[in-house]
Amino acid sequence: MGLTVGVDIGGTKIAAGVVDDSGTILAVERETTPATDPDAIADAVAATVHRLRADHVIEAVGIGAAGFIDAERATVLFAPNISWVGEPLAEHVKTRVQLPVVVENDANAAAWGEFRFGAGRDVQDLLLITVGTGIGGGIVTGGRLYRGAQGLAAEVGHMRMVAAGVRCGCGQYGCWEQYASGRALVREAHDRLDSELPEALALAAVVGRDRDRVTGPMITEQARAGDPMCIALLVDVGRWLGEGIASLTAVLDPAVVVIGGGVAAAGDLLLEPARHALVRTLPAATHRKNPDLRLAALGNAAGMIGAADLARQP
Repeated sequence: MGLTVGVDIGGTKIAAGVVDDSGTILAVERETTPATDPDAIADAVAATVHRLRADHVIEAVGIGAAGFIDAERATVLFAPNISWVGEPLAEHVKTRVQLPVVVENDANAAAWGEFRFGAGRDVQDLLLITVGTGIGGGIVTGGRLYRGAQGLAAEVGHMRMVAAGVRCGCGQYGCWEQYASGRALVREAHDRLDSELPEALALAAVVGRDRDRVTGPMITEQARAGDPMCIALLVDVGRWLGEGIASLTAVLDPAVVVIGGGVAAAGDLLLEPARHALVRTLPAATHRKNPDLRLAALGNAAGMIGAADLARQP
């Protein structure tokens, strides 16, 4: 198959790109996501595809969407940040563009992109962890994307880590993403600021009285500048990250764990404590090869590239 379009639908923006069979993006179009109107979302996706077709011969469209996608890769069963419940997204876009369309979970699409063209292109078994506001995941095993019986596999952020722990947006308590995500990083920073302890003075001087100014990137920037408290916050998130990866490794035995998402921009400030925690908590760690932890190579384009390539797959 020749050129395909990969579409990444987020809560605020839609990015679509023409991608060739080597994973190279040839052109990109963007639209604002009309998150409360499913028909308008399909219209916006179609508009990007039509603009890209003006200069390229497109053979299929792959869509990455944040939500539960059915086993047929066609319907969004539920999405947390967009008004989709039982939304036949593939059919609605196909009707508008008259091309084959497949829909995949956005983290699954990103995992496939990293497996085919990014940090995991040298292995057959890969686990992708996206660490952003929450935690997402994607699994490639034996060179195939693992989707589960209903298409809902790899919701790793909702693996329970602490019984009766912090309440999660999913309705349960103690989920991994409440301890190893950007949300957790900011929550802990707020707690330190509210304590008014000396260790919080440097960050307090940056944000002043407006605690809502605290963001994950700000904490990372301060950590890189040497702020001991911000370094400690990233170490703590990294520890939780590594402990969760150890549990997943015991089940999945991946060759490589790729870490992506916004918090991964912290680099070794996050990965080094994650590596230490992985080795410390992995069962029988002295009798096995630990998975290689790598930063994602494709950045924010992983989902777009992966979705485009999935549109080529049978």
